Amino acid sequence: MADAPLTPMMQQYWDAKKAHPGAMVMFRNGDFYELFEDDAVVGSRVLGIRLTKRDEKIPMAGVPIEKLEHYLGILIRSGHRVAVCEQMEEPGPGKKIIRRAVSRVVTAGTITEDELLDPRRANHLAAVLRTKNGPVGLAWVDPSTGHFFACDVDSSRLADELARIVTAECLMMESDANAVTALFAAHPPKTTTPRPDWTFDPVTATNAIRQHFGVSTFTGFGFDDHQPCLIAAGAILHYLQETLRASLAHVRRIVRHRADSHLVLDEVTRRSLELTRTLRDNNREGSLLAVMDRTVTPMGARFLHDALLAPFNSVTAIDARLDAVEELLREHALRGDLRSLLETASDLQRLTTRASTGRATPRDLGSISRTLQLLPKFKAKLAARRSALLTELDGKLELCPDLRELLDASLCDELPQTAKEGGLIREGYHAELDQLRSLAKSGKDWILQYQATEVTRTAINSLKVGYNQIDGYYIEITNANETRVPENYKHQKTLKGAKRYYTSELREYEEKILSADDKAKALELELFTQIRNHIAAQTHRLLTTAETLATIDALQSLADVAAARNYVRPKVVADATLDIREGRHPVLDQTLPAGTFVPNDVRFGEADGLFWLITGPNMAGKSTFIRQVALITLLAQVGSFVPAAAATIGITDRIFTRVGASDELSRGQSTFMVEMTEAANILNNATSRSLVILDEIGRGTSTYDGVSLAWAITEHLHSVSGCRTLFATHYHELATLSNTLPNLRNYNVQVQELEQEVIFLHKIAPGNADKSYGIHVARLAGVPETILERAEEVLAALESKPAPTGKSKRYIKPPVEMIPPENPKRKARNAGPSLFGEG
Repeated sequence: MADAPLTPMMQQYWDAKKAHPGAMVMFRNGDFYELFEDDAVVGSRVLGIRLTKRDEKIPMAGVPIEKLEHYLGILIRSGHRVAVCEQMEEPGPGKKIIRRAVSRVVTAGTITEDELLDPRRANHLAAVLRTKNGPVGLAWVDPSTGHFFACDVDSSRLADELARIVTAECLMMESDANAVTALFAAHPPKTTTPRPDWTFDPVTATNAIRQHFGVSTFTGFGFDDHQPCLIAAGAILHYLQETLRASLAHVRRIVRHRADSHLVLDEVTRRSLELTRTLRDNNREGSLLAVMDRTVTPMGARFLHDALLAPFNSVTAIDARLDAVEELLREHALRGDLRSLLETASDLQRLTTRASTGRATPRDLGSISRTLQLLPKFKAKLAARRSALLTELDGKLELCPDLRELLDASLCDELPQTAKEGGLIREGYHAELDQLRSLAKSGKDWILQYQATEVTRTAINSLKVGYNQIDGYYIEITNANETRVPENYKHQKTLKGAKRYYTSELREYEEKILSADDKAKALELELFTQIRNHIAAQTHRLLTTAETLATIDALQSLADVAAARNYVRPKVVADATLDIREGRHPVLDQTLPAGTFVPNDVRFGEADGLFWLITGPNMAGKSTFIRQVALITLLAQVGSFVPAAAATIGITDRIFTRVGASDELSRGQSTFMVEMTEAANILNNATSRSLVILDEIGRGTSTYDGVSLAWAITEHLHSVSGCRTLFATHYHELATLSNTLPNLRNYNVQVQELEQEVIFLHKIAPGNADKSYGIHVARLAGVPETILERAEEVLAALESKPAPTGKSKRYIKPPVEMIPPENPKRKARNAGPSLFGEG
C-alpha cells in the first residue's frame, strides 16, 4: 500500500482494493481508467501500456475509457479478475472529490459484454461441491444468456462434464480446492476460483436459490431438494450477485441435466473426433462443427454447438428433430425465407441479458426493436407446418406487440452509443422533451442572428460567435480589428492573432440555451432508463422468443447442409443395428475436391457381426473410415441428416475412441500410458449399446506385448462388452480370431499392386491384409532409397521367423502364423488424395 497519508482519491482506490482482494482495480479518473501500485506494474506488462508515476512516487498506468472493453478482454484472457470502479457522479463546481464505487467485477465466467465473448459459444461459470461418500454436485450457468443447469455426477465423470460444457471458470470451496482440482486435473477449466466455505453452506446456498426463484421446493424443476448440485447452484447465484451487481432476472429457471437422456461423449472422444476443434492446432476450422454450422445468428450457432456435444438418446426426440429438418429441407422457399429473416435478426439472448442487468445501450435497444419487428414475419412462415417441432416453435414464438410498439415509438432511427450523448428519443414521444429541444434550437438560431447583427453593427466582417465547453459562447475578433471593438465587449481570452470577448446579453442567452440542452439530455437519460427497465421486466418473454429463434436457426442450418451436401435422413432404431451405405466423412467430404472422397459401407447386426477388425496400409483410409462411422452415428442422434446413400442407426449410449496418443509429460504419462488409460476407460464402461472405435492398440510397447494386449482387448470387447466395435490395426495376427469369435469379421483396405507401384484405393472390403506397406509409405514420404532398400532386407529377414504360439487360459486360440510376403521394390501411390489422421 502507498505510504500515508493518502489523498482522498487514492483512499477511494485502496478502499476498492480492500473490498475486492485478488482483483485488479480499473479506477475511473476523467477520461481514463487508471491502475496503481502493483496493478499498474502488472497492467503495463500484460497490456503493453506505458508505466508512469502519480505524485512522482506511485506507479500508474491508464487506458482510455473508450478502450476499456478491449483491455478488459486482454486481462481476463491472461487469468486476471478486474474490479471496475466507476465515477458515480459528474464533476462540477465545488466538488473536491467525486464519489466512486465498484460497479462490477469481471471474471472469466461472468462476462456479459459482446466484445469479450465468442458470439458462437456459450461462456459457462460452473461450481463444484464434493461430498464425502456421494456424487459430486455440479451446476453451471451462462451469465450472458441466463441458461442455468445442474446435476449430480460421479467424481470420475466430473472432468468430462466440465470439458463438455466448456467451463470458463469453476468455483469451489477454499478448504476443498486441492481435492476438487485433482478431480479434473486431466482437463482443467481455464480459471479456478476458490470461494469462502460459507458460500457453499447448505442452508445459505439453498436459501439463495429458493429466494431467487421464489420457490420452497425444487421438485417442480425435477430435483430432490437435498441434491448437492443445488448447493453448487446457490453458490453460483451468490457469486453472480457479488460480481455482476445487477438484476439476475434473466436467470429465470434451473434445468436438471440428465446424462441418461443424451449420448455420452467423454473428452477423449470429443477431441479424437474433432467435434468442435481440430487436434493439430485446436482451431474451429476443420472440425465437425465448422462444416455443419450454417447458422446465421450467434444464438443459433451456440444452440448447434451444444447440440453436437449432447446428442439425443431417445428415438422419439431424434425423430421429432429429423421431421423438422426434413420439412425445412423439402420446403426450399421456406428455408430461404427463414434464413433471410434470421440474417437481419440480432442476438436477442445476449441483448436481453444486457437489458436485464441494466447495461444495454441505446443501440442495444435499437437492435432488440429491429429483431422484434421481424417476429410477425417469422410467425407467418411457421404457420400451418406439418412437423410437430415446427408447430411447437410457432406456438412458443410470442410477437411481443407491446414491446415493439414502445421501442418503435420512443427510439430514433439512428442511435448514439451512450444514452448521455442525447439524441436517442424520437420527437413526439414526450411533450416536455420536445419543448426543451425547441427552446435549445431557438436559442441556437438566436446565436446565428446575434452574430449577423454584430457583424453589421461593428462592420467587422470576420467577427464570429463560437462555443466550447471551457469558454462557453464567445465573440472572437482578430487583432487587426481590435480598435473597432465596441465598449460593451468584455475581454475573456487572448489568443495568437485574436481575442475573445463576451457580452451580458450573450451570457444570458448562453445560460438559457445550455440549460435547455442539459435538461433535455438529462430527461432523455431518464426516459431511456425507464424504457430499458420496462424491457428488462419482460425478460422471460424475450428469452423464450430468443430460444425459439435459436432453435429455428439451428434446424435450418442442418437442413441447409443436407441440401447442399446431398445428405439422407437416417432411420434411427432402438436395437444394435448399424447399417450405413456409401457413408462419407462429413468433414473430408466438404474439404476434399468434389468427387474424390471414396464412400464405404458398414453393416452391423446379429447376422452381420458386431466387431470389424480392419487391416491395411497406412494412408489407405482405415482411420478415416472408423471416424466417419462414429461421426455419422453421432449426427444421426443429433437429429441431423447424414452423409450417406442410406443409413439405419441403432441408438448408442456412448461413443468411445482410442485414436492416436501423445505424451502428457506434465502429468508424467508416456504415450503408452495414455493409450492404456484410454483403453481401460473403454473396457470398464462400454456396454452392449456402445460404439467403440480403436485406431491401434499396443503400439507403444514391444511387438509381443502389443499383440498380446490387442488380442486380449479384442476378446473382451467381443465376448464381455458385446459392443459394436471397429478396430483398425497393423497386427495382422489378430485376423485369426475370426475362427473363434463368432461376431468378429475381418475387413481390409483394398490395395492395387502393379508392377512398379502400389495404389491405395481407400475401399473397405471383406478379408484381412497380409502386410502394411509401411516401406512403400516411407517412399511416398521421401525417405532416401538406400534406407528403404536396407529396410526391405531387414523386413524379409524378420518375417521369415515364425512368432511364438500359445493358448489363452480363457479363450481357445489357434496358432499365430506369420507368412513371409513377397518383397518387390515397388513404388506406392494413392488412388486419391491422402486422408488425414492415418496412423
